[in-house]
Amino acid sequence: MIIREPETEASLHIDFVPMIDTLFNLLIFFLLATTIKQTEREMKVALPIASAAGPISTVLREIVVNVAADGRIVVAGSDRNVDDLRAIISEAVKQNPQQKVTVRGDRTTAYSNVVRVLDVAKAAGVQEPYLDTVLDR
Repeated sequence: MIIREPETEASLHIDFVPMIDTLFNLLIFFLLATTIKQTEREMKVALPIASAAGPISTVLREIVVNVAADGRIVVAGSDRNVDDLRAIISEAVKQNPQQKVTVRGDRTTAYSNVVRVLDVAKAAGVQEPYLDTVLDR
């Protein structure tokens, strides 16, 4: 005959199984909902043609300015000088005060070349020019 000692202290037990089940259900729901949303966006639809059509809202186009290793400024695939860059950005800011500008500098270029482009963007009215960097290559 096994004699057990009476438990004097009630042990507190928390059951995590319902919580884990709920989290897995939420995870599956969000994965499926995200996938369906992407599928709807990629669906091919034959849209009707209108004679006086226009965009419902203006899409903000980002200006990407590349600074080459030798200091050249490249916008939209063509070389630009500082005055051209200032004119391009000023015109874009005039049309859209929230214009986004991304500056991508080559890792071997002098930092002064990148700063020059950032200064032009700020002087042209861009609120916060974005400096793009690559961490691993």
